[in-house]
Amino acid sequence: MNLAHIIDAHPDSSAALVSRGRSTTYGTLRQQIASMRGALLRENVGKGDVVALLCGNSRYFVVSYFAAIGIGAIIAPLNPTSPAPEIEGELLAIKPTVVVIEPSAAAAWELIPSVTSSAVRVVISTEGHSIPGALTIDDMLSGAPADIIEVESSHPAAYMFTSGTAGSPKAAVLTHNNLLTNIHQANVAEHIGPDDVTFGVLPLFHIFGLNVVLGTTFAGGGCVVLVQRFDPVSAMETIVERKVTVLPGAPSMWMALAQLDHPTPNGFAGVRIALSGAAKLPEQISQSISARFGLQVFEGYGLTEAAPVVTTSIGLTWIPGSIGRTVPGIELRLVDENGDDVLVGDSGEIWIRGENIFAGYLDDPEATARVLTRDGWLRTGDIAVVDEDGHLYMVDRMKDLIIVSGFNVFPAEVEGVLGAHPDIAEVVVVGTPHPHTGEAVRAYVVTRNGVHLDEDAIIDYCRTKLARYKCPSKVLFVDALPRNLTGKVQRFALR
Repeated sequence: MNLAHIIDAHPDSSAALVSRGRSTTYGTLRQQIASMRGALLRENVGKGDVVALLCGNSRYFVVSYFAAIGIGAIIAPLNPTSPAPEIEGELLAIKPTVVVIEPSAAAAWELIPSVTSSAVRVVISTEGHSIPGALTIDDMLSGAPADIIEVESSHPAAYMFTSGTAGSPKAAVLTHNNLLTNIHQANVAEHIGPDDVTFGVLPLFHIFGLNVVLGTTFAGGGCVVLVQRFDPVSAMETIVERKVTVLPGAPSMWMALAQLDHPTPNGFAGVRIALSGAAKLPEQISQSISARFGLQVFEGYGLTEAAPVVTTSIGLTWIPGSIGRTVPGIELRLVDENGDDVLVGDSGEIWIRGENIFAGYLDDPEATARVLTRDGWLRTGDIAVVDEDGHLYMVDRMKDLIIVSGFNVFPAEVEGVLGAHPDIAEVVVVGTPHPHTGEAVRAYVVTRNGVHLDEDAIIDYCRTKLARYKCPSKVLFVDALPRNLTGKVQRFALR
């Protein structure tokens, strides 16, 4: 088997992608992917090698992704806008043989020490820039093709970085079977077909964008309109112009659309599925979208370790606030602190089991053992309640994870960066509600010996070491942090 086969059966003339105003048919896409497979093999890249993608939502990401997994290599999509220290840490963890770099990541790549990149044998640059010694991706798309190489169903297809359910960011290992299984599970509800056009603004380096937007659409033979940056006005124009039928997004997208002063008339008339995921959508936003546009936004629930879809409300009675029911093939339990099933109406931690559940965290058996039971249950760390009709509702998170615009931020990572500042003695990071991003990062800082620090300077310091969404939007300076009798910081008091 090979996940790359999902695009094989569709007509050559059918549109597969629209990127930067340029349409690519399935026939052309298959040819380009086959040529890149051949180019990678000629560079001695093969099964088990890691291909890091420092690319945004572009045709080059898509071609590189399917070419790499098609020869049994493992893709590792990274955020191309992350600062160099964060990218360096991820590269050290995954040890790639190949790196594909787009212009937005070129500056960060140049700052990464040679000792980190020394294991990289092949650097591939996309259009618009050149890197010394790098191959050019356009040259790789026109050479002799190579066939897809079959792999075991358990063979890794992707390393996806996530703060996950167990600590600081780590690479979740997702197999070909994990990803393919979840594509089929999601499509049972979505019924994506060749007449569908999916709005692709969710970043492809995020599992929601990679497997829900790209995977399910391609499996059904539909077309993905790739969007590099979200702007609500241009988004409405694109939805109308491209006749978008499937509109998935994080809550931040729906919040922005709900607040448009002058939306395009009948802009959502062709949309048959509107979907929100990656974080909880405030009920007032879904109600506002329904009242203003007559569009019902269905919620689901998932996580990277589940590839990612666990539940969906598509196809069910629309109930704002409900994350629906499990997709086929997933077992779900709500358990108490003793691991026993809770009663209907009582809250419990979500445990799930199925073929879509990841293989574990890369090179971290201890973290894997903390979230995967011996009989295959994934402890999600998320709290939910189920009603008598089987509808699930999110309640809370057991972990301290902060979700900003659908992206995971683990406080320990931000605290580690701030704690390294020479004038900061102690720091605690918490999530706070935010009207546009769902949550925002807030830092409480105790300075060394009463040194005066500037809030903006501290935020700028974080931006040199962390992706922008991980940086505090607010820094509060305090004399001391609240602690309990054992000395542990009481995060709830700060929230």
